[in-house]
Amino acid sequence: MNEKREEEPTKKIEITQAEPVAQGDEEHAEKKDKAAEKSPGKMTKKEFLQEIKDLHEESKKNYDLYLRSQAEMENIKKRNKKEKEEWIRYSNENLIKQMLPVIDNLEKAISHSHNENPLDALREGVELTLKGLKDNLVKSGLEEVKAKGERFDPCFHQAVSEQEDEGVEAGIILHELQKGYTLYDRLLRPAMVVVSKANPGSTTTDHKTPENACEE
Repeated sequence: MNEKREEEPTKKIEITQAEPVAQGDEEHAEKKDKAAEKSPGKMTKKEFLQEIKDLHEESKKNYDLYLRSQAEMENIKKRNKKEKEEWIRYSNENLIKQMLPVIDNLEKAISHSHNENPLDALREGVELTLKGLKDNLVKSGLEEVKAKGERFDPCFHQAVSEQEDEGVEAGIILHELQKGYTLYDRLLRPAMVVVSKANPGSTTTDHKTPENACEE
């Protein structure tokens, strides 16, 4: 009696497509293969000595480039330092040029004071000198702080004292004791002023500048 052999199930072999190799991996593999080809075990003595010579030349070239870059950096630092020193030294050149006419006017005033009317000549020379000085400083951004008759502003005025004045409301500047100045809207010096009180029976008002009140 013939027995039927059971047929073994055939195994299915799945063929998967190989994943694409990234360009960086290919370059790494290529370098690895080249390194393997040039490994000392697969190189002749002549090739090995040539490889050492090539590496030595490359190392020497890289070291030379390093020294040059360091020298260039030092030169840049020295050049920047010199330019900065010159900029600081001559930063006031334009302002000093503007002050030269003021010196000329003072010298003329002294020279003219030896005439018949020395007082008038001296006064005129001082007035011209002051006008020239103010004009030059205004060109450089200097401005006077408005004070007398203005309302007290702690950001630009410094109250020295208070004074009773029935015809003026409280907080108005009555007298300017010292001028204040700004440079391009930045306060250089506050104006020292006398401020009016509300009435004879009122208490003294605090005219001190609050902390951080005038910061932009």
